[in-house]
Amino acid sequence: MLFGEEHVRRYEETDGEVGHIWEKGAPTLILTTKGRKSGADRKFPLIYQEVDGGYVIVASKGGAPAHPDWYLNLQADPQVRVQVLGDKFTARARTAQAAEREALWPKMAAVWPDYDEYQSKTDREIPVVVLDRI
Repeated sequence: MLFGEEHVRRYEETDGEVGHIWEKGAPTLILTTKGRKSGADRKFPLIYQEVDGGYVIVASKGGAPAHPDWYLNLQADPQVRVQVLGDKFTARARTAQAAEREALWPKMAAVWPDYDEYQSKTDREIPVVVLDRI
């Protein structure tokens, strides 16, 4: 099973042929953010679903009390790069609010049921993020 930098490297080398389908059959994309402190590119393999032409990801960090670094990065600069299989594009990230989050959460939990467990073990509301192609 691929994780972290190795997952990113293999995904990029093969245009997702290796690494797109991950654990439990979950699809993954590569999200590239600008480090909010360093300004350097930061790449993350993340589970996603395509919904209404956008790509949806979840800032779960396994239910940890703090948001993942990639989410903090995109809050500082919402323009990101995304790779889904061989499709590479720029997107604007936004956090789904209220009703939209409520509609998207079950779609994400259907592909990765652990999200429900993660939410139950943290006091923070886990952000659901929509990546809109620009």
